[in-house]
Amino acid sequence: MQAAVTVTPAQIPELLLGLATVRPVFLWGAPGIGKSSLVRKFADSLGLECVSLLGTQLAPEDLIGVPQIRDGRSVFCPPEAIARDEPYCLFLDELNAAGPDVQKAFYSLILDRRIGSYELPAGSIVIGAGNRATDNALARPIASALVNRLTHVHLQASAQDWLVWAGEHGIHPWVTDYLTERPDHLWSQPPKTEEPFSTPRSWHMLSDALHSFGTELDEETLKVVAHGTLTPAHAVSFCGYAKIVRHTFGIEAIVKGDASWPARLQDRDLLYYLAEAFRGRLLKELPAQKEHVSPALRQHTYRFKSLLVQLAEISVEVAQTVIADDADGLPVLPGWFLIEAARDMPRLVEARR
Repeated sequence: MQAAVTVTPAQIPELLLGLATVRPVFLWGAPGIGKSSLVRKFADSLGLECVSLLGTQLAPEDLIGVPQIRDGRSVFCPPEAIARDEPYCLFLDELNAAGPDVQKAFYSLILDRRIGSYELPAGSIVIGAGNRATDNALARPIASALVNRLTHVHLQASAQDWLVWAGEHGIHPWVTDYLTERPDHLWSQPPKTEEPFSTPRSWHMLSDALHSFGTELDEETLKVVAHGTLTPAHAVSFCGYAKIVRHTFGIEAIVKGDASWPARLQDRDLLYYLAEAFRGRLLKELPAQKEHVSPALRQHTYRFKSLLVQLAEISVEVAQTVIADDADGLPVLPGWFLIEAARDMPRLVEARR
């Protein structure tokens, strides 16, 4: 299902309060962005127990129950997890990953709030959640009859919301500081191949590992952990950031001339990270139009080009990342600066083509 309108985690509690208390809601979102924890937290705010059922682990009889003979008639007895006397939050996680028969078994539970003769207690709420087919996750088409029984809310990851949460839950400072500088690395599109990718969940996992290893964590182990939890490019960048934290390198010191680009081959991950930080610095300081360049900024521009030359002398490939186009092939840095770069560093620009 495609999202026409998306919401952030901070908006979810108020939306669910207005929606889930009157109608069943389906929460769509990519893996690892916190759908399940948001539902559990919402249920807790209402004083309701959250009962989770995983669609991928259910058979139809797990919902409908098994028949028993009473007074010569068969009666279906719903499972204990569902048949409760007090109101609760029924969370149907991975609902759209369930098979068609299981989805059909949910129909009456979602629409009529009943299974057989059992009816959910007054005050109960029903919330479903699942991944999208575009996330390369297990997701089956939902029949239109079920789609029409739910209010659909599309969740997107928000670095601002997650960093607020992280500050309250003891997330490792390396992680929070890094994502404060690179909020775009909080989440990445799930890859088509079987490899780790960055999500709020995976950053939490990395934080747990950093806490577990403590100050004894060496660079090689950090690489293993980072590459085992994050998108490869994000892992390289984070390891470079960690090296900055442990050492004296920093883009501000390099721009001021107090430090140089790290030239050792074993510091290549650090070099990539500093190149990304340098690119961010250029995006922040360089105006779109050359006529808006002040005399003071012109001096900075000379320094920037000098640093780009020095970076290219160490690695043309790394220097290319500074002036690279975006994912759609469009220039990111101002055109006038790229023209000057082409004039002063033709070797670098030719390699970029």
